[in-house]
Amino acid sequence: MQQRALVNFDGTPFPFRSMEEVTAMLTGPGAPFEMTEVEVRGRRLRAWANGPATLRDVFAAGRAHGARTFLVHEGERAGFEAFGRATLALAAELRACGVGKGDRVAIAMRNVPEFPVAFFASVIIGAIATPLNAWWTGLELEYALVDSGAKVAIVDAERLERILPRLPACTALERIYVCRGDAASTEPLARVLEDVIGQPSEWHRLPAGEMPDVPLEPDDDATIFYTSGTTGKPKGAVGTHRNSVCTTLSAGYGVARALLRRGEPLPDPATRPQRSSLLSIPYFHTTGCQAVLCAALYGGNKLVTMRRWDVEQAMALIEAERITAAGGVPTIAWQIIEHPRRTEYDLSSIESISYGGAPAASELVRRIKAAFPKTTPGTGWGMTETSATFTSTSAEDYELRPDSCGIPLPVCDIRIADDFGQALPVGEIGEVLARGPNVVRGYWNKPRETADTFVDGWVRTGDLGRVDEEGNLYIVDRKKDMLIRGGENIYCAEVEAALYDHPAVMDAAVVGIEHPTLGEEPAAVVALTAGSEVTEAELQAFVGTRIAAFKVPVRIAIVPGLLPRNPNGKLMKPAIRKILAGS
Repeated sequence: MQQRALVNFDGTPFPFRSMEEVTAMLTGPGAPFEMTEVEVRGRRLRAWANGPATLRDVFAAGRAHGARTFLVHEGERAGFEAFGRATLALAAELRACGVGKGDRVAIAMRNVPEFPVAFFASVIIGAIATPLNAWWTGLELEYALVDSGAKVAIVDAERLERILPRLPACTALERIYVCRGDAASTEPLARVLEDVIGQPSEWHRLPAGEMPDVPLEPDDDATIFYTSGTTGKPKGAVGTHRNSVCTTLSAGYGVARALLRRGEPLPDPATRPQRSSLLSIPYFHTTGCQAVLCAALYGGNKLVTMRRWDVEQAMALIEAERITAAGGVPTIAWQIIEHPRRTEYDLSSIESISYGGAPAASELVRRIKAAFPKTTPGTGWGMTETSATFTSTSAEDYELRPDSCGIPLPVCDIRIADDFGQALPVGEIGEVLARGPNVVRGYWNKPRETADTFVDGWVRTGDLGRVDEEGNLYIVDRKKDMLIRGGENIYCAEVEAALYDHPAVMDAAVVGIEHPTLGEEPAAVVALTAGSEVTEAELQAFVGTRIAAFKVPVRIAIVPGLLPRNPNGKLMKPAIRKILAGS
């Protein structure tokens, strides 16, 4: 056995299996994560050999966990079998109202138990589940409903209120199911979702139901997750059943790898206590839906959600529900660690705190271990186009390289490329290209953007990074003009366009400014037309009517004259940041 001496979190040495040995142990013939080769759109790729072929198989595996608790939300509880019955009831309803294979079903709601039901009811009948950002404005929701051509929308009452004035533009929409509120009886398209499936506490009383007999293949379209683009218009990333299933199985790989790296045995699934996660990531994100929800359903884990994030309520839930895994974006970990009342709660059940989606200070991993000595910290990198997790790191590997986001999953490959797509040597910085069975097939109804982004089987991520000798990825910057605020992607061009809509704004530039827990926040510098006057607060309020609140600049500096640009007319963002620093 190949070993090398490293230092544990408490300073004691321990034997450390090599990454090559651990990968072989986990992925070889007969191993729990055995790999095989498959052909996807004319290219040979590595893939997991075992496990479900489609999301319908994930659903069937989850239902086998029976009465064990699956979903917990503010006092509401539903077991796996109860969830399964509600899902089959909604699936039958969707088929009865004409939803067929390939039809889009939009889902727009908070993290409530009805979301997983809507998602799986859609995919098990061959429809394409299309989660929409619940923070979007009515205008943004309208864009996605029209762009996707959604035939049915399943929403909560708050989202219904936002889209009602926009329905005349949504010509493909034939029916809306509304949960948790008045279904607006004056709207002929609306139906009460509870009339179909009842309340979560009643799901176990529903008929057992029958699995739909619609033929499904691994490379059939299953999802559309919207991600912003440099033009400011969201793009719908079209994912297949294979994409989602790859991520579903990947969730447990990092845990197993960390155990074997330190020489510990893998737990027996038959005797392992149920794991439980406090989900702070929205279900409408690819991470919340594919890496957490689908993995929890398949593995028999409990998911606990809140209406909105509150750190003290989170700690109370960790204590009451004996949560074993928490995280989301780095701000979640920071808030728990630094809360003055943390020691008043029993948080001893926590086994892992993982996060991603935003830049994290390298000190965070050490702070986690100091606060929770028995907890494994972890992070990773991925994007909507890679169906969430693509690289991951945890435990000792994370402590040793706190600025790395880990190595790719064994079924995935990373290339660091120059501007011509040629591979760069180890250590050099270039654009990160990614390839694997979890990479989506393209963008919905956007052939030009698809051709530009997906090249010869690789997705051009727009991130700049490097890899070290052991394959660890380090993200150093973003090639695209994008910032990430607490896990939410914000494209500067979209915010600039909203600023330009104001009649007083002549020039505008948006950049990210550092934030200790959110990673970064949007800030803007604007120049006004001659004779115009407008305040920072007025501009923020104006922009807030056009884009979601999390995209509104937290600071807007108003300067005289034109903004600094280079000879080609492009904004000089370093100069913009200097203006903000001095304002």
